[in-house]
Amino acid sequence: MRGLGELESTIMDRMWAIKGPASVRDVLEFLQQSRDIAYTTVMTVMDKLHTKGLLRRTAVRRAYIYEAVSSKEAYTADVMRESLAMSGNRAATFVHFLERLTPEEASALQAALRVYPPDRRTS
Repeated sequence: MRGLGELESTIMDRMWAIKGPASVRDVLEFLQQSRDIAYTTVMTVMDKLHTKGLLRRTAVRRAYIYEAVSSKEAYTADVMRESLAMSGNRAATFVHFLERLTPEEASALQAALRVYPPDRRTS
């Protein structure tokens, strides 16, 4: 999974905020509040996000309606897992990651581990 470009990231943030289906025009109108951007640019980027598997689409008349495939949190977790997989030494990578946690991040990690304990047994 590759990282997202600036416009891809902005569009995905909008799609995650919508939490439901949206047309290219819906996203365009939002983006035009802060920048000058063409319909075809948004359409092309949303098509690329569909190709990357981040958006699903449904044909409605002559256009598509798009929806995020997963949550922003699930996407971020996938990016983190891919980064970890590229590491030559996962244990060392974890140590460096943990060394850099802020107190707030450490608290969030502790809360997550209470929900999903690391010693969980699978059947």
